[in-house]
Amino acid sequence: MSTAADTDHPALSRRRELGATSARSLLLTVLGEFVLPRDEPVWTQVLIDVLGGLGVEPKSARQALARTAAEGLLASDRAGRRVRWSLTEQGRTLLSDGAARIYGFGTTVPPWDGRWLVLLVSVPEARRRLRHRLRTRLAWAGLGSPAPGVWLTPDPGKQAEAADVIADLDLTAATSSFVGPFGAIGTPRQLVELAWDLAEVEAAYEEFLTTFSDSTPDGPAETLAHQIHLVHAWRRFPFLDPKLPGELLPDGWAGARAAALFERLHERWRPVAQQEWHRLTGA
Repeated sequence: MSTAADTDHPALSRRRELGATSARSLLLTVLGEFVLPRDEPVWTQVLIDVLGGLGVEPKSARQALARTAAEGLLASDRAGRRVRWSLTEQGRTLLSDGAARIYGFGTTVPPWDGRWLVLLVSVPEARRRLRHRLRTRLAWAGLGSPAPGVWLTPDPGKQAEAADVIADLDLTAATSSFVGPFGAIGTPRQLVELAWDLAEVEAAYEEFLTTFSDSTPDGPAETLAHQIHLVHAWRRFPFLDPKLPGELLPDGWAGARAAALFERLHERWRPVAQQEWHRLTGA
């Protein structure tokens, strides 16, 4: 199930959160999991209480709300002395995109036809900010870079998305693309090892499996907290894992087991978590 504040692209602000359980990133998980589907305003105290159950201090929770509102994702209105929060159009778009990636990420990759999309992008070394933006945007799209100026993916269907990134960064005149099968020199797996750090990705999956395999929440409040932690932990994988075809993955790839666990636990905990949210909001 995994973010509009950044002037370059919504994904950039999300990627900066990877590996850090900040109050704001937990708030975004709560908003995406419980507020977005209902599209109803929620009181400040409800959000503070829910975040408190996740270990976030009230001051940090309020700061996270203020920051998220300043970024244009939330809007507030008052009823007497109480304040409630609603997602803005920008916030709904951001979280809807995130939800589509998070919950669609564990689906099976279609059979691979053996073709690759390869981009050659020429960016001067002196333009470091542009190089960083390109790297972040293409990595977000699932492309890897085996050598400077070279980007690739075994999913040629991403060519349109890559073209949009290139055009948005005004690099079309400095870019060429190729689509085709692997040649006779080297092997696809050697190329994968150069383009992506799959060992790091698999280690993250193994950590996820260790954390949640024996999770048994006790009662509605604990189930709500477990569900949020589950989604929060899972939402980083669409940004870490390029989701390669099985032919290019190591044997016994942990990602498949992790995806099955996420889907199983999310469905198991969802009814109780949603009921507890319903009780807290008084909806």
